[in-house]
Amino acid sequence: MDASTMRLLATSLAIAIGALGPGLAIGFIGAKAVEAIGRNPEASSKVQTMAILAIAFAEAVAIYALVVALIIKFVP
Repeated sequence: MDASTMRLLATSLAIAIGALGPGLAIGFIGAKAVEAIGRNPEASSKVQTMAILAIAFAEAVAIYALVVALIIKFVP
């Protein structure tokens, strides 16, 4: 394989692996938030706030992976 092919492979692996973890985390956070609200509807505003914050932090990891993938692709 030449350098161009290796760079494209590294870019695709960086974003694929980097998006897998946050994707799973957001799914688990959403599932547990719905479960918690179902068990205790009075606490829905607190649970919703905490879930949105947790999802935002998980999404930040995916954005970092995107930045790394773009650096691999465009920086010589």
